Amino acid sequence: MLTLISGVAWTLVYVEAARVGLRDRTYAMPVAALALNFAWEVVYAVDDITTGLSPQGVVNVVWALADTVIIYTWLRHGRAGLPGFVTRPLFAAWSALLLVTGFAAQLLFVAHFGTQDASRYSAFLQNLLMSGLFVGMYAARRGPHGQSLLIAVAKWLGTLAPTVLFGVLERNGFVLGLGVLCCVFDLVYVGLMVLRPGAGADAGPGAVRNLPVPSR
Repeated sequence: MLTLISGVAWTLVYVEAARVGLRDRTYAMPVAALALNFAWEVVYAVDDITTGLSPQGVVNVVWALADTVIIYTWLRHGRAGLPGFVTRPLFAAWSALLLVTGFAAQLLFVAHFGTQDASRYSAFLQNLLMSGLFVGMYAARRGPHGQSLLIAVAKWLGTLAPTVLFGVLERNGFVLGLGVLCCVFDLVYVGLMVLRPGAGADAGPGAVRNLPVPSR
């Protein structure tokens, strides 16, 4: 049941992030976390396919396909939220570096921990990164542009379920500690999306370019 809750919740996160990104002409997931997530799904989907396809492997493929849509929204609209000196070639190079780094990090986890432990440890570590980055994205955009309460709640539940499963029921203190930290940041983000402080000042993804230059 906990695995099912997590799978459904994370599927909602990816589908909603793709939908909101296309609707608002922006990207709805922090790009560093997106690169790590996409790499995680591809690495473990390929491993599962080569060793015998399982339900989790099918889910990983579905998640990876949904992430390709989110990646498209980043490539299409991500440069608008960056400073003006970021040219198209520089943006392309930065995006490629993030994706390559995501795959390299996942493969290093597999090489050191083995497939089973690596899939859990890397998932919770990048989940913690994502939780913090979502809060940072809200602050950077000065409001909920390109975000939604569904993403916030589904991410919280999608992480809480495996935290209970692996951290509490299987008594894995490392996973439990990371899961608790994720929960704290996720609830902060849910609170921001419910209260929507600064929503009236939301300037969209291009706000970074238009910030006033402080006088000397």
